[in-house]
Amino acid sequence: MPQTLPDDLRDDVQALWDYHDMRHELRPADVGVGLGSHDLGVATCAAELFHAGMFPRVVFTGANAPTTVDRFPRGEAVHYREHALELGAPDDAILVEPKARNTGENITLARALLKSRDVEAESVVLISRPYQQRRAYATCKKLWPEVDVICASRPLPLDDYVESIGDVDRVINMLVGDTQRITVYAEHGFAIRQEIPSRVAEAYDRLVQAGFRERLL
Repeated sequence: MPQTLPDDLRDDVQALWDYHDMRHELRPADVGVGLGSHDLGVATCAAELFHAGMFPRVVFTGANAPTTVDRFPRGEAVHYREHALELGAPDDAILVEPKARNTGENITLARALLKSRDVEAESVVLISRPYQQRRAYATCKKLWPEVDVICASRPLPLDDYVESIGDVDRVINMLVGDTQRITVYAEHGFAIRQEIPSRVAEAYDRLVQAGFRERLL
């Protein structure tokens, strides 16, 4: 049965979805970094961008979170690599960082892996779930400030993304959780600060009141 957004929540969910899309214009970079998650579309996007000549190598980074251990029992980065290979990315263009358990570690451990392989990275394409773009950007600018960072995701409309995941509540909960983290992580020094427009803050509050609290800190 197709998963669709409830009409009474659509505008608020769309507001959060649009906020997290950084709308960066893609351009070639030294390396792609695919951030681990439950979404195999990250690896799909990374393979497509590699084939389009956007970068000569990609790092997949991620161990497991409680939300991914069943889906990716060998670890997020390992499964991402396997999927990229199936899509024709060459093995010698892929590096795997299998220990990161959060976005901060995704950034710092991927950076350390590149340094250990003597790979100079002055520019990076961060590839993530669509609603992780802003948090990934803010984290990277805090922890790797000298790098030129571009965010990318599969270019899916919200409804298509929900259907691809197959769980509308999960998508909304993750959107709400990532929106909260924009503020909380900046307060804790994990990321740079990002302005949250009032319409986004109000949409977030309504979704929390509607019960989407599963991914709140």
